[in-house]
Amino acid sequence: MTEVVTDGLEGAFDAVLQGERIAALEAQLGAMRVQMGRPALDGVKGGEVDPARGAFVERYLRQGLEAGVELKSFSGASGAAGGYAVPREIDQLIGSTLKAISPIRGIANVVRTGTAGYRKLVSAGGIVSGWASETGARAETGTPSFNEIAPPSGELYANPAASQAMLDDAQFDVEGWLAGEIAREFGQAEGAAFVTGNGTNKPKGFLTYTTTSEADSVRAFGSLQYVASGAAGGFAATNPQDKLIDLVQSLRTPYRQGASFVMNSATLAAIRKMKTSDGAFIWQPGLAAGQPATLLGYPVVEAEDMPDIAANSLSIAFGNFQAGYVIAERSDTSILRDPFSNKPFVHFYAVKRIGGAVANSEAIKLMKFSAS
Repeated sequence: MTEVVTDGLEGAFDAVLQGERIAALEAQLGAMRVQMGRPALDGVKGGEVDPARGAFVERYLRQGLEAGVELKSFSGASGAAGGYAVPREIDQLIGSTLKAISPIRGIANVVRTGTAGYRKLVSAGGIVSGWASETGARAETGTPSFNEIAPPSGELYANPAASQAMLDDAQFDVEGWLAGEIAREFGQAEGAAFVTGNGTNKPKGFLTYTTTSEADSVRAFGSLQYVASGAAGGFAATNPQDKLIDLVQSLRTPYRQGASFVMNSATLAAIRKMKTSDGAFIWQPGLAAGQPATLLGYPVVEAEDMPDIAANSLSIAFGNFQAGYVIAERSDTSILRDPFSNKPFVHFYAVKRIGGAVANSEAIKLMKFSAS
């Protein structure tokens, strides 16, 4: 009886010692991998294990294994058409890259929604008030009117492909590659839609709204005011910078705090050559790294989707886009792995629902290159 117990204890001690040896060996291998500059094979960054992200990148993206990956429906018409929600860290990487590629996204009001529809109420009359003495009667004030903004939206999709050999290679950063590919394709498409989109299965760009030279007090809600450049297809021959000043002053004071110019590089090239009467350039480069250049004291955002200067073109926008333009997007990007359609390549079908519209037409002004 004693011999049996002793044998059991010796076996237990041997198992413990063997487990310690294995742990010590794994630690040594990990230290050697760090010294050699080799990345961890589990794809985890910073040494912190995220089970959801690890399952998504290593199991689903690389191998196509669906177990342990969160399944969500991304179709509003059919619940059977599903996709896999991108983990938060990867989705934030896509979002930050999108902000760098799509300039309008960087200055507009971006709203994350949990549903396909989004509505915003805009007050058209403001708060009505009145004056009265200390003991005087208070008459009922008027009721401000509200307008509902429903940004048109659509499904923005991308379909990058990679070979299975690339996915099997542990040195291949599938997470960074996929986020970069999706962000680049999404950024180009949505950047054009926010400027010139027609609102059919896509956002409505701010240049597609009705324009008029009427001021804020008399202009119809939803229409944008423009300031004429003084000449058809160009700036006025004398003192062209004066029209830029008129454009700035057409925006009311509350909106000028945080306002910026938006134009493409060709238009900016023409403006950079303008000088004041004392020979100083009206355009000033950024004084520090990462700081935008300024025009008349306001930042300049280069958006290549803005039109070139031509007859009756709306080539310059000035306004507070944080107040004037709203982007509504569903928070998650869904990805569907497709290894069958184009062998030996694996396609990653990424979908995100994005909408956009002008929320406050008083906060955005345009310059129209016409005589009047």
